[in-house]
Amino acid sequence: MKKHTIQHFHTGGYLDGKQQRFFMAEPLDVVERSFNINSKLGPRLIAAAEQNAILRIGWTNAGEPVPKNGELGLCPNLPEGARMRALGVLGSWTAAFGSGGTFTLQGDAGAFLGAGNRGNTIVCERHAGDFAGFAMIEGKISVLDGVGNDAGACMNGGLLIIRGAAGSRIGGGMNDGLIVIHGDVGSDPGAGMTGGRIIINGRCPTPPQGVSLRPLTAAEVKSINKQLDDEEIHVPSDAVCLTPSDSVAVEDDGAQVSSSDLSMIGLVPDERHHSASYATYDTVTLVGDRKGKGTPSALPLPLLGMISDGHDLSLPEDTASHTASILAQQPFLVHSNPRPVDFVLLNKDNLAQAPELLDSGSGLMIDFDNLPAMNSEQIDGILVAVRTLLGREKPFGFLNALGRTTNLHVRAAHHGADLAFSRIEDGSGVAEAAALPLIGRSSKAHLEGEATETGVMLGLSASAHDLAVLRASGIKVIACEVPTADADDLAHWLQSLHRELAGILSRLGLESIDNLQRQNLRALDYETAAISGLRLVGYERPLPHWFAR
Repeated sequence: MKKHTIQHFHTGGYLDGKQQRFFMAEPLDVVERSFNINSKLGPRLIAAAEQNAILRIGWTNAGEPVPKNGELGLCPNLPEGARMRALGVLGSWTAAFGSGGTFTLQGDAGAFLGAGNRGNTIVCERHAGDFAGFAMIEGKISVLDGVGNDAGACMNGGLLIIRGAAGSRIGGGMNDGLIVIHGDVGSDPGAGMTGGRIIINGRCPTPPQGVSLRPLTAAEVKSINKQLDDEEIHVPSDAVCLTPSDSVAVEDDGAQVSSSDLSMIGLVPDERHHSASYATYDTVTLVGDRKGKGTPSALPLPLLGMISDGHDLSLPEDTASHTASILAQQPFLVHSNPRPVDFVLLNKDNLAQAPELLDSGSGLMIDFDNLPAMNSEQIDGILVAVRTLLGREKPFGFLNALGRTTNLHVRAAHHGADLAFSRIEDGSGVAEAAALPLIGRSSKAHLEGEATETGVMLGLSASAHDLAVLRASGIKVIACEVPTADADDLAHWLQSLHRELAGILSRLGLESIDNLQRQNLRALDYETAAISGLRLVGYERPLPHWFAR
């Protein structure tokens, strides 16, 4: 057998005698410590794998235990063959997106242990928090002293083994994979599952609608125990199995969409004269400047068109150079295969592909509407993990429903996000014009003086008029659906937007999109004035009820 060595990896951090969590350091200190550990580990992981060495954190170089206390987001994307051993109480998003390494924790783990796992073997020797194994697609996670709620949620494959009690909704929304629990489970086990199996060797409450509880067959017991490959955790013949049951398909009518667009908001000049039609106009928007301390990304238009697959942005070789240049320079918001200029839209569906996506893109947007609700520590955890992969100098943003804009702005400012995007089509049906004062008030209250900029996500493709109105309202960047998935047509769409936007700026006598102000906006009808607070054209002031606010 090949011998292996042990390399101690000490960066500070400690626990008190009772191993209390997260009370011995300020959150910013914990985040910086965590980034520091990841940055030092990165170059050593591949070398250690080649040497069959074990890297250890939580011990001094002399081998004395110095347990960690709350470090989070550690060791994302462990490469195949890498071995890690940690000591102490770790925070959320530990060993996420692993590609085939081994991670052993002698202690407790926070939420989202092994989230997005696609090959790691993870062992937590004590308790793990909520959402252990969230959205994993491959690999094996073992927890030896129970888990919190929602363990194995949205699993698409892999094996999750739990000794001890499991909280509510074990395996909720899982599509595939195997969960084995040697202990009691909480309420609603398997809620919303569409595939996979949950094996329970303990007490199990009546499962919710859509989930069947049945005994295991002899063949299943044999097959599962062969997969577990450890007599100590073999399942007995009287264990029960949860699987999805047949249910009546109900057609989804879709969420309510915005009740109106921005067409009833006009753009009017101030005292300036119009500009020459042949003049040049600045439509470039910088994202991620962080008051001169960041590495900004330049958007030729204040726009992030949303497209599922970045491969759809590839042009044929015989495309005119000007057309190709337009498309090559404009970032898009993509779900898979980003180009080097594109932003990645990260959610539960592509979470396991985060390492490749973030390594390829120039920025990140985290869709909190499509991920479990997270507290501040858990947000710090995912940020440490994904920004370790993305690069801390690159811009990142948060995306949340319009109805949660205040909470979005507070969190984005607290966590130092470059952008805070409000999704207009959040199912509430709020008109786009009514969204402007909602975002504006919250931005003034929570983002004034901060590096975080506001953005909106529209449900349809944006026109040049939309871009101008939103920029005049103080919105920095607009994300929207694209009118076509054809790369050549997208290039012409961008060219048309630029030309029309230049025409608007020329008419208003402005040289730059940054010069657009709220005083350039007018409500063209009474209803729009009533819901937006804009000056009603002709009346030239907001409606009286806005003065009382």
